[in-house]
Amino acid sequence: MTSQAFEYNYGFRFSVTIDGIHNILFTECRLPNLQVDTEQIKEGGMNGYSHVLPTRVNAGTISLKHGMTSDLALLNWYGQVMRGDLANAYRVVTVRLIDTARVPMVTWTFRDAFPTKWSGPSLRAGASEIAIEELELVYHGFEFGP
Repeated sequence: MTSQAFEYNYGFRFSVTIDGIHNILFTECRLPNLQVDTEQIKEGGMNGYSHVLPTRVNAGTISLKHGMTSDLALLNWYGQVMRGDLANAYRVVTVRLIDTARVPMVTWTFRDAFPTKWSGPSLRAGASEIAIEELELVYHGFEFGP
């Protein structure tokens, strides 16, 4: 009998890359919730159960947070969508969970992603926390693997 060792990884070891946007480090990345929508079919004479059939995958959104700097690349990307320039706003977004040796354990690649929501930082004169902006993305397909 073979014993298999499991390596659990901390959620703070990750990297995010966005095609065409460089030098941005993210403090938080929330990956989407995936859910298969279903349809219930009741069959006449079958009273013990109903058939439940899958219809489509509800893909959810990706949320990225980072400390604001003078680089407005994320806000400019959102601006492309806001101006209706969707054809040039599509990007590939890649998220990697990294192990202690800095080797990617899991990679998620989201195709044709674009921002649908930008949230600016809370600004308060008496506060001392970093100004954080958040970007919410949708996408049209993804792959994952080691």
